[in-house]
Amino acid sequence: MGYAMSRLEIESELFEGGNVTNEAGCSNRFDKPFCKVDHEIAQLTNLKSVPNERLHQLMPGKKKLPVSPVKMLAGREADIFQYVDQMTSRAYVSQFSADGSLFVAGFQGSDIRIYNVDRGWKVQKNILAKSLLWTVTDTSLSPDQRHLVYTRMSPIVHIVNVGSATRESLANITEVLEGLDFSAADGEYSFGIFSVKFSTDGRELVAGSSDDSIYIYDLEANKLSLLIAAHMADVNTVTFADESGNLIYSGSDDNLCKVWGRRCFVAKDKPAGVLMGHLEGVTFID
Repeated sequence: MGYAMSRLEIESELFEGGNVTNEAGCSNRFDKPFCKVDHEIAQLTNLKSVPNERLHQLMPGKKKLPVSPVKMLAGREADIFQYVDQMTSRAYVSQFSADGSLFVAGFQGSDIRIYNVDRGWKVQKNILAKSLLWTVTDTSLSPDQRHLVYTRMSPIVHIVNVGSATRESLANITEVLEGLDFSAADGEYSFGIFSVKFSTDGRELVAGSSDDSIYIYDLEANKLSLLIAAHMADVNTVTFADESGNLIYSGSDDNLCKVWGRRCFVAKDKPAGVLMGHLEGVTFID
């Protein structure tokens, strides 16, 4: 997995002519065109997600439209952004909850922060990971948003209770369940986990590792249920493809994306499909 990360440089001349940015991070000169495009195009999309309350402030009337990818792409092209927080170390991990109400960020300095989007991006939970090796490599929220798992450069996955009212959590000491050891089947063999994701029903975890493999952990049985020798290099990203949990996507430094069917192919470490043609390693799949 590549470690070289460039820092985004923000130019002060981004908005010319003294335009003032409103609280949602959108310049006033863009509001009307974007809302019109959103109104015309969003009805053609089949998305089931609901706009955040802050997005409603930019939209005329009280119509509750789906989130428009056209508006999101237009905002990106116009370099519209909003500062949420600034830490003293690099952020390597970020994800929204399924309903968009929470945002999780993991930092190299051992902080994992959960922001409440609907409450003005306030920090709802601050987790301090202990015994960190290099950085927090991934996080995943459970479907019920009560627990968060995080990984580092080790075979141990930690689970934190994020449903409590306590704002600060010192990982491995308070509000943390026993770590899940993904190396149990290999004895003393050590490796690092780059990616971890909950299944839709919250009963399983899938992980991608530095030993070129995919691991599936059964949380109810509290043990590893499947090991796939998946790639020829680090597995940087994994995710369950659907609600059934039978299909898994993976991406690796061997420049390949693979699809795994648990019912038919994984017994022989044979993928159901391979997506080739990438010039560099695949770092993320969603």
